[in-house]
Amino acid sequence: MTAILPGATLGVLGGGQLGRMFVHAAQRMGYFTAVLDPDPDSPAGRVSHHHIHTDYTDVDGLARLAGLADAITTEFENVPAPSLEHLAIARPVAPAASAVAIAQDRIREKAHFTRCGVACAPHAVIETDEQAANVSPDLFPGILKTARLGYDGKGQRRVGTQAELTAAWADAGGVPCVLEKMLPLDYECSVIVARGRDGQMVNYPVQRNLHRDGILAVTEVHARNMPASTMRQATAAARSIADGLDYVGVLCVEFFVLADGSLVVNEMAPRPHNSGHWTMDACDVSQFEMQVRTLAGLPLNTPRQHSPAIMLNLLGDLWFVEGDEPEGTRKAGAQVEPRWADVLALPGTHLHLYGKTEARRGRKMGHLNITGDDLQTVRSTADFAAALLGLPIPLSE
Repeated sequence: MTAILPGATLGVLGGGQLGRMFVHAAQRMGYFTAVLDPDPDSPAGRVSHHHIHTDYTDVDGLARLAGLADAITTEFENVPAPSLEHLAIARPVAPAASAVAIAQDRIREKAHFTRCGVACAPHAVIETDEQAANVSPDLFPGILKTARLGYDGKGQRRVGTQAELTAAWADAGGVPCVLEKMLPLDYECSVIVARGRDGQMVNYPVQRNLHRDGILAVTEVHARNMPASTMRQATAAARSIADGLDYVGVLCVEFFVLADGSLVVNEMAPRPHNSGHWTMDACDVSQFEMQVRTLAGLPLNTPRQHSPAIMLNLLGDLWFVEGDEPEGTRKAGAQVEPRWADVLALPGTHLHLYGKTEARRGRKMGHLNITGDDLQTVRSTADFAAALLGLPIPLSE
């Protein structure tokens, strides 16, 4: 494919915060942008040159996007794969519908990991009552996960016995699921790779992640994140998974590091990822610029991390944190803007809000990146910022 140069229009299916940051990166590089999203007030649509307000399966809307854009990507994995396949008839699409379809289904995803020689947690596929009733006892205690439409801990339930599994399977409505054995977890990490149509691939440093209630809370990236052998193994596994898909675009692969130091893959996301937001302020090329480069067929330079970094995820809960108002002056459930001025007075803080007009508990509203000359400074600043925002301290567990 001939490179698509600045001045062309790049399209994206999905108008959330990842689409917004892709649009910003594309516009900074001189591209026009087009967003297709059914929400007329979507974060990406509000900043794009073109905003098509239709459903992701609307044939006329897809035709309008194909007419505007020279190449098209997606900002989330649950966009209908057939829509990507339809668009690919007329325009270059990355990632391909086939890769997105695998990421949408835990059963197909785990089969792909196995084909690539990457270890998964012991698991069983459950698609029938008979399979649910004949699970190996070795898989308990485990986590029952719906095969499709699960993210941020949704569609998951812990089960310790056969009876609990039977009840959870029934509560899930009998949809296809995967039962994963619970393993002694030490910590979690992820790797972001970018792969071009010519097979060229680069990756970012391995990221150490902390989740709370199934949602990413903190990402920390520096040279002493974890043992070098773990970093090498995670990077090699992520690159193998991308190669096995003949992937084009930015891909995040998440891993569990077990108490014995071994590594198992958790899942993949065929897009930029929350755990890669630190790249916007601590690398010379962000994950969103890399998404533009892979889509447009531009060269992929190995990204360079120039500062240790910590990323704090900012959920809507922060707008409900109790402040310093005198007792009785604040109505129950009232929202108060977080202390942004105080946070931004700290050195090395970089605030990214997503343009969402309503704060809701659990809703991703933005993120805060902290960078500095050394790890101790970054950690100290992150602790101060977290305290000002009412986030749990300590940041790591």
